[in-house]
Amino acid sequence: MCGRYDSHRSTDDLSAYFDADDDTGGGVPGRYNTAPTQSVRIVVYDPERERRAIQAARWGLVPFWAKDPSIGSRMINARAETVADKPAYRSAVRSMRALVPMDGWFEWRVDETGKQPCYLVPRDAGLLTAAGLFSWWDGPDGRLLSCTIITTAAVGELRTVHQRMPLLLAGDDRAAWLAPGADAAELLSVPPSDELVASLAIRPVGAAVGSVRNDGPHLLDPVPESAPATLF
Repeated sequence: MCGRYDSHRSTDDLSAYFDADDDTGGGVPGRYNTAPTQSVRIVVYDPERERRAIQAARWGLVPFWAKDPSIGSRMINARAETVADKPAYRSAVRSMRALVPMDGWFEWRVDETGKQPCYLVPRDAGLLTAAGLFSWWDGPDGRLLSCTIITTAAVGELRTVHQRMPLLLAGDDRAAWLAPGADAAELLSVPPSDELVASLAIRPVGAAVGSVRNDGPHLLDPVPESAPATLF
């Protein structure tokens, strides 16, 4: 699964990168340690403006039919292999697709010595784009926009860290994912390219990333994999 990620770039930078309008109102800061249920930036296609837009969404998709939003904490990820068939996601796959910008993401490598947090990041410090879905939920306090990140089977060296990874999109695939009326099935079934996987570094980092209270660039500092780590 993908349960923590780094998205520290400013919304202005994301707006320029994706050629998208900023609809967040400046209320969603970049974070180095993004966690479920927090407000995050997603990129959607607005058919009325015929433009991309960056919007603020709660991480953890709340289906429109949910009785309350608490279900979202269990729906931070959707598996590419089954997402089109799940009642919670299948309507979103057809018409509510999003891009989730990331500078990198975190996974915990588990072996006989314990759990080691790792930061998976482009070697060239470029921006990653994960496939996502969004949903609107009407509640007593107004409308809630929420999202989920689609995951796929990890490949190559990434499998040494975790069996799953975000479904990363690049180039024309990003536009195809947002295109109204497009069939998402092909993009959901394509594994990450060897070139993309080779462009990623696996960096052991300190255990401080395990606490949602911690944030800042120090969380990305590499540590020796055998070194003891502290949460603070």
